[in-house]
Amino acid sequence: MNKQWYALLVSFSLSMALPVGAQQPCPQPRFTGEAPAEYLLMENPVTASRSALGAGKRLYLGNEKGTGPGCAVCHGNKGDGRGPLASGSDPAPRDFTCERTVNGIPDGQLFWIIRYGSPNTSMPAHPQFDDEQIWQLVHHLRHLAR
Repeated sequence: MNKQWYALLVSFSLSMALPVGAQQPCPQPRFTGEAPAEYLLMENPVTASRSALGAGKRLYLGNEKGTGPGCAVCHGNKGDGRGPLASGSDPAPRDFTCERTVNGIPDGQLFWIIRYGSPNTSMPAHPQFDDEQIWQLVHHLRHLAR
């Protein structure tokens, strides 16, 4: 077992012993600054097909070869911000099931956050995803908010 997966397993085990926090507000407060204009104005060029949604879901859950743990380790399988590593995050991971939170974020802002992370939060950058994969993830995040 490599060191990254071992650390994830230990973190997961420790987080399971911690109490789950109170219900998150909907909409959640924003902690990420606004993306640069060239990103903020971007619209998702990938059609929200069944195939794109499925690919986004696999990436989110971490089932896509080579991506390692997916978004769900922090954001939860259901997107409610209650993944196994969520208790170690401050601020809490984004709750994508809150339609008012997710629909208030432009496509380009979501793309920028996934690509570059969110300073002063636990959201890391994800340079391992290509543009199409990020857009598939954006579709999945929008789907979680329904």
